[in-house]
Amino acid sequence: MKPQTIFMILLAASLYWMYLLYSPYLMSILIASLLAVSTYSFKHRIREFTGSVITASTLSTLMMAALFFAPLGYFLAKLTLSLQHFDPSTLEHITVYLQSIIDNAPAFFGTSKSWFSDFLGTFNPSELAKKAFSYAGTIGSVSASFVKNSLMIIVFYFFALLYGPRLVAYFKRVINLPPEDARLLGSEVSSVMSIVFYSILLTATLEGALFGIAISFLGYNGLLFGIMFGFASLVPVVGGALMWVPFSLYELSQGHNGTALFIAIYTIVIISVIADTFIKPVIIKSIDNRLSKTETKRNELIIFFAILAGLTSFGFWGMILGPAITAFFMALLILMERKNTESTVRSQGAA
Repeated sequence: MKPQTIFMILLAASLYWMYLLYSPYLMSILIASLLAVSTYSFKHRIREFTGSVITASTLSTLMMAALFFAPLGYFLAKLTLSLQHFDPSTLEHITVYLQSIIDNAPAFFGTSKSWFSDFLGTFNPSELAKKAFSYAGTIGSVSASFVKNSLMIIVFYFFALLYGPRLVAYFKRVINLPPEDARLLGSEVSSVMSIVFYSILLTATLEGALFGIAISFLGYNGLLFGIMFGFASLVPVVGGALMWVPFSLYELSQGHNGTALFIAIYTIVIISVIADTFIKPVIIKSIDNRLSKTETKRNELIIFFAILAGLTSFGFWGMILGPAITAFFMALLILMERKNTESTVRSQGAA
């Protein structure tokens, strides 16, 4: 047997055992690496200011924990406590109000009225109250798992920032990738990830803050519901409707028609139209101009569907994984096209 064959067998075996060894941490390592790629420019600027890689990596890690993981952890903790004190009368008021709307709906709705009425009949507030405790326990365990995974991601994120450039340079030497090809793959993925990350962070913060400030004047927990609205805004298509529709229905069921109308109009006009339709594209365009490292034109629709597909396939972290996978695939296609063009030119020159 040839030495090269023996080496490849040993390499394949070692890769298999490495996978078994680190498989519990692969997703955390991947997410941390992608987040490090997304925020590398921020870390680079801090390094230029402080002159220390360790200080820049530490400050970037603290920023990530404060802006990304702390709000989500706070939301999960508050949700668990709220479910433990769930009041079924709230759902009863909403169900009765919706049933009255269905009963008084015009006759031309026909069978739709009976369908909606049957659908409401499936909700039993008392049964939901009994299940709320089990839901709270489930969310509590999910929260604990999230905290554990978040800590792992934060740790890997720090080391990815600290040793990332050296590891990338090492892997380039190992796989013997031509410098131009490596530059293309790296710049395409890093540019897309930076744009996606910063646009998600800024728009979610803006829309969450707008909703939280408004809702706080109505006596609600502005911080909690602002965080919830910010994360809801990341869901394509429905977005903030996941928040303002239940709020409006609740206020209507309590007889507060003016408050319900204010929530609906404010969210649709200020957040959905002005912030999401006009301000959000400006933010994305500004980030694109500042962070883009390539001249390749990126289709925003592709990025949108990448986020949607990522959320569907991988859950919450899909908004990071989806664009990364898509960007890497598109970069490979560009690289393949370039190679084919060069091969064609060489063939024509030889002929």
